[in-house]
Amino acid sequence: MNKPNSLREHLLNAVKGLKKNPDRLLIFIDAGNVRCTAVTGLSFEYSFTLQVILTDYAGHPDTVFIPVLEWLRRNQPELLTNLERGKDAITFEADILDGGKVDMAITLPLTERVIVKHLDNGDLDVTHPPEPDYEL
Repeated sequence: MNKPNSLREHLLNAVKGLKKNPDRLLIFIDAGNVRCTAVTGLSFEYSFTLQVILTDYAGHPDTVFIPVLEWLRRNQPELLTNLERGKDAITFEADILDGGKVDMAITLPLTERVIVKHLDNGDLDVTHPPEPDYEL
């Protein structure tokens, strides 16, 4: 799966202070499953809930959510464009700590397609295609 690491890198670069303290950004995959119809091959789709946790975060929540939405726009656009699916898809919880810091958990339902093709030499060609472009 490529999306969890892609989001991690995006947040480390976009959220002030995380690059210096990458250990404050935790990412977990929950409730994952794989769906494969095997009609014409072994291509499949990952479907999972991604937990993004920031610990001891002192910034404003906007400084996290704006980069998350920016990343979703390119990597899971239907969460932003499909009003029915998106209305409760992105959830969060926060524990307010002393000194203006929070522990914050963001939950994102993600999917990732994997295209598997048999090559003439018997090897498999495995690719993770990008999401279709969608201009908001």
